[in-house]
Amino acid sequence: MTTAASPGLAGPAAPATPATATQPSRSLVIRNLVKAYQPGKPVLKDVSLNFSTSEVVAIIGPSGTGKSTLIRCVNRLVEPSAGAILLDGIDLVKLRGSELRAARRRIGMVFQEYNLVERLTVMENLLTGRLGYMNAFQAWLRRFPQTDIDRAWDLLDVVGLQDFASQRADALSGGQRQRVGIARALMQQPQLILADEPTSSLDPKTSVEIMTLLAEIARSQDIPVIVNMHDVELARRFAGRIVGMSGGQVVYDGPPAGLGDDMLRQIYGGQSWMQ
Repeated sequence: MTTAASPGLAGPAAPATPATATQPSRSLVIRNLVKAYQPGKPVLKDVSLNFSTSEVVAIIGPSGTGKSTLIRCVNRLVEPSAGAILLDGIDLVKLRGSELRAARRRIGMVFQEYNLVERLTVMENLLTGRLGYMNAFQAWLRRFPQTDIDRAWDLLDVVGLQDFASQRADALSGGQRQRVGIARALMQQPQLILADEPTSSLDPKTSVEIMTLLAEIARSQDIPVIVNMHDVELARRFAGRIVGMSGGQVVYDGPPAGLGDDMLRQIYGGQSWMQ
């Protein structure tokens, strides 16, 4: 498969820097969110949270408590049963069709299993982050403007993969694939980034590298990065705020310093796992 990105693989036309144009304030407000996959058995129970600062927020809790469901309700990969999700005052739950597609462009998503197109190159995978800004004919032809190609080169430098632009995605390591996923999310020029267990498939060293990168992006891009994760120590190390969930409800919302053993037992239940 060929794309119009290929001419740009010789290098960017000129050094590019991440976009710093004036953008709307980054605010996400979740109000009384409920999600039930089966009637009468809610996975999320009246969850209310506010996100507005450019920091990493870690959502922790046992498996099955609704962490991934919460993340996926925000960008409507999962349909909420009730409640509101306000991005800069616009209720995403009420959007349909073109309005929903436009709203999704403002939300970058990083997946546990990377969700790359394996047969495409690293550069081509990054450029798919711009498809939501193109009409159907342009998207079919994959004719990307030079500004998009320049931005992709810049972001490859940000994630440390400029030398891998022509590599197919299926030739990369897990950490490299996750870096491509992060750069692809940034290609959307999002107002926030959602990361659904981005380190669960990675070794400890690579997990630290990925969390370091996400923390730097939150700071340099001035956007919230909301990370659903299982590793409590990694959350304590990199998150400025931790949301602890248990049984589909928020039981802790505060700084890492407040996440003591008593609170961890409340979140995860029992204490044998802490021995």
